Amino acid sequence: MPGTTDRPTGDTVDLHFIGNATVLLRYGPLTLLTDPNFLHRGEYAYLGYGLLSRRLTEPAADPQDLPRLDGIVLSHLHGDHWDRRARRHLDHTVPVLSTPHAARRLKVLHGFERTAGLRTWHGLTLRQGGVRATVTALPARHAGHPVLRGLLPPVMGSLIEFGPQGGPTRLRLYVSGDTLPYDGLDEIARRFPAADLAVLHLGGTRLPGGFVVTMDGAMGAELVRRLGPRAVLPVHYEDYTVMRSPLSAFLAEAGRLGLGDRIVHCPHGGRTRLSTEPGAAPVVG
Repeated sequence: MPGTTDRPTGDTVDLHFIGNATVLLRYGPLTLLTDPNFLHRGEYAYLGYGLLSRRLTEPAADPQDLPRLDGIVLSHLHGDHWDRRARRHLDHTVPVLSTPHAARRLKVLHGFERTAGLRTWHGLTLRQGGVRATVTALPARHAGHPVLRGLLPPVMGSLIEFGPQGGPTRLRLYVSGDTLPYDGLDEIARRFPAADLAVLHLGGTRLPGGFVVTMDGAMGAELVRRLGPRAVLPVHYEDYTVMRSPLSAFLAEAGRLGLGDRIVHCPHGGRTRLSTEPGAAPVVG
């Protein structure tokens, strides 16, 4: 997979981990953003039903610092994935790819008219300057208990396939979204084997009553074992007070399962570059 060049080209994907689940992806002239969250340390994200969570970290960028975007991939409509700063300051003409639930609200309430609601296994292709990114909605489940699932917004995982327009896919990124492991995720590996990079939402988010609604360290490592990506970028940890499982728990369990060599150690604010060359490894810089 990854090697390094002086600047992003059509042969590399450059990732900037802005914080929480917000990652800036650049493939040649095409630029995507995942789960925009720009709240600052000490500010509160609204999670619904009167539940607030305080941010513990600073984002590595603000909306006005971003380059021109060709698309936003939003796993679900929660205050730590789509916040008031994103709503106010992101370009309202940028396409947003999300769940049908989120798409309806983004269009009607937030004025993002170019929002597309993707049903599971359905995709949409974004194009720019001779390259493309095809985004396919994948299964995800925010909670285990059916009643709790009904109270939380629907969530999707994403497969982002980069390549030249009219040509084959050069690199596949799996973005988990805020999911817990369940049998439905095994279908991802059957349909799309060996993703080049898995971006895992971790944190072990715990709601009142002790309900866990995002993967803790052990769950994340188990999902890596089941899906078998070539490399793993952990995100969505230690950013909010509701996150109870530190990154160290994931690293320890991944090591115990013999998966430690797949981890991309890219801290908040860090950058890594993935090459489309077979067998290359991620380079953090």
